[in-house]
Amino acid sequence: QLQLVESGGGLVQPGGSLRLSCAASGLALPNYAIGWFRQAPGKEREGVSCMFGAGGRPWYADSVKGRFIISGDSAKNTAYLQMNSLKPEDTGVYYCAAARGYYYCNEGEFGAWGQGTQVSVSS
Repeated sequence: QLQLVESGGGLVQPGGSLRLSCAASGLALPNYAIGWFRQAPGKEREGVSCMFGAGGRPWYADSVKGRFIISGDSAKNTAYLQMNSLKPEDTGVYYCAAARGYYYCNEGEFGAWGQGTQVSVSS
């Protein structure tokens, strides 16, 4: 059974960093696309970053380009989202999701989801 478990969220001050992890089971990371999505209070869930496999060409939302880095470790079957220079507008629940492939980094293309981890950026 495919399962995704996120961790690494928390409260951080503006300008700080966090690294989110997404531990996958029931799938082999090199054969799947992984997406990171977030949902801020009162807003729709949006794509943050997506990548196929553990080292595929990544896609980033404009709002996080240059600050966030998606990566994967095939040996650990775990994907990561390194978040640097965090801003208050990065606050939200972050989800990882998996799909056999994707064209666009939007939630409609991803069928397996983790439970989410809260990220709060505030002074």
